[in-house]
Amino acid sequence: MKTYTAKPAEIEKKWILIDAEGIVLGRLATIVAMRLRGKHKPTFTPHMDMGDNVIIINADKVQMTGNKRNDKTYYWHTGHPGGIKSRTARQILEGDHPERVIEKAVKRMLPGGKLSRQQMTNLRIYAGAEHPHEAQQPEVLDLKPLNPKNTRSA
Repeated sequence: MKTYTAKPAEIEKKWILIDAEGIVLGRLATIVAMRLRGKHKPTFTPHMDMGDNVIIINADKVQMTGNKRNDKTYYWHTGHPGGIKSRTARQILEGDHPERVIEKAVKRMLPGGKLSRQQMTNLRIYAGAEHPHEAQQPEVLDLKPLNPKNTRSA
């Protein structure tokens, strides 16, 4: 028996639309990471970019369980001595770019490397309900009925 390997001509990419309103961040990120890699397809090939294009809307309305909204801290370093900086998830979600919380969560669930950086270009995140990808006719993926733990009331 031979191992199947997908060829670039055989890869079929879909457009998926996910509404993040009321969805728990970690559960959203795992599903999106799986879709970006293409692990939901029977023809999954680890060294090929065969995942779907994912559009996430309402990124500013994503939920977090427990006290993560106030306690979860994102760190970065400026490169200068003593230049470590931090922000909580609440500060980021209420700031100018709330989509960065979802972006970081998904990026950290993908394996590091050149292929993962290429797969991250297939992810588009928007803070509001509007997106400019109507021409691609994305199919809507509703995460709420998949598992009751996917949603959380604020």
